[in-house]
Amino acid sequence: MKKKKYFLKEFFKEKKTVGAVSPSSKALGRSMLKNINFSEVNAIAEYGPGTGVFTRMIIKKMKPGTKLLVFELHDAFYNNLVKEFKDNDNVILINDSAENISKHMKEQGIEELDVVLSSLPLTNFDKRLTANILKRSHGALCPKGLYIQFQYSLNAKRILKRIFKDVSIDFTAKNIPPAFVYTCTK
Repeated sequence: MKKKKYFLKEFFKEKKTVGAVSPSSKALGRSMLKNINFSEVNAIAEYGPGTGVFTRMIIKKMKPGTKLLVFELHDAFYNNLVKEFKDNDNVILINDSAENISKHMKEQGIEELDVVLSSLPLTNFDKRLTANILKRSHGALCPKGLYIQFQYSLNAKRILKRIFKDVSIDFTAKNIPPAFVYTCTK
């Protein structure tokens, strides 16, 4: 309950960067991760982890040596993630916009990503920022790489279909609020 109150407080302070009133559910996490073959993943990026619900799930499934780039722009969430994951050498915490994915991949010696997992509130951003994040994510992915995004509406469907070859949509009711999961293939 403590994390939910903390998350709600941050939502009211920063509605542009915190896109939900409570942390994501584990059911949503399972839906986000279900199409990832972790035995074949060498590099993954997570955008907007908030309190780290998906981050913890990813770490449990990652094979040894997999690199996880975690982008959290919101300072309070970022600082908590640093405290929690500071001893995990495979987790690289980044307090920067996902728009700068290429810069951080280069710094870490990562040529391409197998998966990008995004919790960013795309519909809260201006269209140019959303387009930049999606195009740069597409460019960072390996051939057949996955971009997995959840949203609370179907508003992102059109732009995702313009950028990615295949887009499938699932619905998860066991989340507050219920969410749509877009699985996009490069």
